[in-house]
Amino acid sequence: MALGAALAAPLALAAAPAHATDAATGQFTVTALKFTVDAGGTTCTVDADLYRPAGADRAHPVPAILTTNGFGGSKADGSTDATAKAFAQRGYAALAYSGLGFGKSGCPISLDDPRIDGKAASRLIDFLAGKRAADDGTKADFVTKDGKGDPRVGMIGGSYGGAIQLATAAVDRRVDALVPMITWNDLAYSLDPNNTAQTSGVSSDTPGAYKYQWTNGFFLIGEAQGLLNPSLDPSRLGASGCLHFVAGACETKRLLDAKRYPTGRTAEMLNFARGTSPVSYVNRVKAPTLLVQGQADSLFNLNEATATYKQLKAAGTTTKMIWQSWGHSGGLTDPATGELNLGQGNLETSYVGKRILAWFDRYLQKHKGTDTGPEFAYYRDWKSATDAYGTAARLPATNQKLYLSGDGKLVDNRSKVARGSREYKNWLIPTSHSESSLAGMIGLPDPAPRDTKGTYLDWTSEPLTEATDVVGAPKATLRVISPKTERVQNSGDGADKLVLFAKLYDIAPDGTKTLVHRLVAPVRVPDVTRKFTVTLPGIVHRYEKGHRLQFVIAASDDAYFGNKGVKPVTVTSAPEDTGVVELPVVR
Repeated sequence: MALGAALAAPLALAAAPAHATDAATGQFTVTALKFTVDAGGTTCTVDADLYRPAGADRAHPVPAILTTNGFGGSKADGSTDATAKAFAQRGYAALAYSGLGFGKSGCPISLDDPRIDGKAASRLIDFLAGKRAADDGTKADFVTKDGKGDPRVGMIGGSYGGAIQLATAAVDRRVDALVPMITWNDLAYSLDPNNTAQTSGVSSDTPGAYKYQWTNGFFLIGEAQGLLNPSLDPSRLGASGCLHFVAGACETKRLLDAKRYPTGRTAEMLNFARGTSPVSYVNRVKAPTLLVQGQADSLFNLNEATATYKQLKAAGTTTKMIWQSWGHSGGLTDPATGELNLGQGNLETSYVGKRILAWFDRYLQKHKGTDTGPEFAYYRDWKSATDAYGTAARLPATNQKLYLSGDGKLVDNRSKVARGSREYKNWLIPTSHSESSLAGMIGLPDPAPRDTKGTYLDWTSEPLTEATDVVGAPKATLRVISPKTERVQNSGDGADKLVLFAKLYDIAPDGTKTLVHRLVAPVRVPDVTRKFTVTLPGIVHRYEKGHRLQFVIAASDDAYFGNKGVKPVTVTSAPEDTGVVELPVVR
């Protein structure tokens, strides 16, 4: 299955009863439109479809939904088209469009840059406001307005169709409500994650470990747009050797492929990737935002949504967050029973679906009495479908500490730490496997996670005396010894710094090991002479009674680029000075 089709599957909405307005009948008309828009100084053609619910006119206006595709999709894919249909059936006007560089829309792919993609979307809001017509003269005079030139409009979409919402709201205050799903906070982290030395949210000024499998997969999808659409708009031809990406994206990809991080060029790469990402502009977003992120997602993990959530909160924006089960790494084509599966039309019967409907009911229909739900909700795979979501008034904090003992044990008190030291050494090829990054997205089998003896260290707890529910991002504070790294880490090339991968296994009484959603924390240590703290990807997981927790530091992972050369690492432990793992446990 193609990447775009796989991503679209769980977001495909089907027919459902009228919900949004009393006048909704479930009937609607669709009109294909073209728009010529200014997108940050560049003229682009946007291909769109306008969905008009029956009964909507100047005398009976309705709120509008603006939606666009995930990466590699278009207005006609299973996500965008069906989302628009679903809301039109519920009495909303909907404008579904192909994002810049996709489908039959012009201009190169610019990664949801607010200065380009956001500006283009703003021109479509002008259309919904009645301020401009489509290229064929079509006007929209049936959208509710909050003032002259100010239509009441919300946005919904996943992944690439999620970040565009934040980009649009950052440049256009007329947007009234957002539902970004399974999307990113900082592309520098998404593509080259470093889970230590994070200066804000997930962002770090030290380069990370290149997530080459994910990056190459999406890069090829972007470059293939010309083959997928033979009548390609010439304006989409990119720069700097790429067919369909803006120059900054091409240069960033080449730098990552080179396996080198020279200081000046690395700063440019981080600035470009970060500058197009919500982390750089989310403080300008004022539209109420319901963030929905997937637990099964190694592309855009829960930490990214958490970063966006906290940044929106700090800016005073009304924000709530849901951690659903499915994401890019699993459940896209077959969500768990009771989970949001809009291809089955379960908006009214799934937890997340009901939350989305309530969000738009409150902020687009302006029904002030609508309950939009708790501040934070999270799917629990150990519960029944009718009781799957736990809720909380705030994000859980780390509240339980475990210590790395010199004998390989993970103990609950410093006094139990045995003195000792152990060493591992990386090979010149990867020796650990967490995932084949695209396998979960396109439904291919993936070998079980594994580590090769001598290339990792582990610390294992005693069997748990009670079930332990971890909700959030575990942390580990570590100190390592690597004289070879110490000699070269200040060479001016970040690739000379030490790379390692931290992860948590769940070990059943029969010895079966589970790496929760195959998630790992890549780390490029800024300075091996100092302690550093690793923030692992967020999880929602029950470690059952009798199971053991195992914390692992591995030298490599075959889904990422790793160390330059062989770098032996020693970890020492003593009661007064040892590594500490912290867990956010919900009791």
